[in-house]
Amino acid sequence: MTNMRIVAVLAALSGAVAVAAGAFAAHGASGQAAEWLKTGAHYQLIHAVVALVAARMGERISPWLFVGGGALFSATLYAMAFGAPRWFGAITPIGGVALIAGWLCLALGAWKRAA
Repeated sequence: MTNMRIVAVLAALSGAVAVAAGAFAAHGASGQAAEWLKTGAHYQLIHAVVALVAARMGERISPWLFVGGGALFSATLYAMAFGAPRWFGAITPIGGVALIAGWLCLALGAWKRAA
């Protein structure tokens, strides 16, 4: 299996998890837990889609940053929503930095292709 096929599979699974988390936020959670689930689902779903687009564009690094960063960012929020200690929130920004790095890599790749 090629790396981009693996990214596509992981991005699709990430999208499925995001929809499930968002649905649970809307129908089964309340308070802060619902907010964490909504935020995680929002970021995870956006970055699952952009990972697929970036992979289709032929990018090599940014799709991995989007999938991995989205998973780390969202998983820590989901964990706290389901009772993990609040210190998990200190891990969340690591995923956010990976997402920002993904966008910067995507911008650099687009710049190079346009030149």
